[in-house]
Amino acid sequence: MSGDESGAPSVLVVDDDPRMRKTLELNLRARGYTPLLADTGEHALKLIAHHRPALVLLDLGLPGMSGLDVLRGLRGWTEVPVVVLSGRDTEPMKVQALDLGADDYVVKPFGMDELFARLRAAMRRTRVPEREVVVETADFTVDLAAKQVTRDGAAVRLTPRQWHIVEVLVRNRGRLVTHRELLHEVWGPEYDRESNYLRVFMTKIRQRLEPDPPRPRYFLTDPGLGYRFQSGAPEE
Repeated sequence: MSGDESGAPSVLVVDDDPRMRKTLELNLRARGYTPLLADTGEHALKLIAHHRPALVLLDLGLPGMSGLDVLRGLRGWTEVPVVVLSGRDTEPMKVQALDLGADDYVVKPFGMDELFARLRAAMRRTRVPEREVVVETADFTVDLAAKQVTRDGAAVRLTPRQWHIVEVLVRNRGRLVTHRELLHEVWGPEYDRESNYLRVFMTKIRQRLEPDPPRPRYFLTDPGLGYRFQSGAPEE
């Protein structure tokens, strides 16, 4: 779960009303969260790409890019939980927001206790199942909860971006993750064609984790498409 250096989970508030932003900021701090604030959809997408919040509180009535457009933009590259805050209490609007990937829909005005109960529920639903937290191979172990790789009992030093690439591939083990998916997940939605970034980072990751980096066993390349992680020996 994303957060600040103290370990407090971060929550992004996206609302063009400064009074609502301030109210939510104060309530988030009081309940042990780290608030991030955005007043436009464009600003929200940038913050999400760079800070990886644990949850987004999203107003639909934004200037410029609407809240629904923010949802569309998000769901192409991240599964961060989103709780919609809206003054529009109509079934078609709720259905549209939920179909676009919102996890919950809260109508304004709302009670803070109810809002935070819904926030906690949305976070719980997106936690990684226990059976998927630790992935072991013959050469190293990936602990997704601790965000750490160990080899021969010692932690392997990875940069934040190296770790993020490893995390995305391990969470999708056995499945091809395209260049575009990896770039969006690790660098943000504005990155589409910089596959040379991935080649450089994959070389470093293999040097740290593969027993024979020139002939990778775990972090495999699908030429021209992307990468995949497999925890066992490659098929002949």
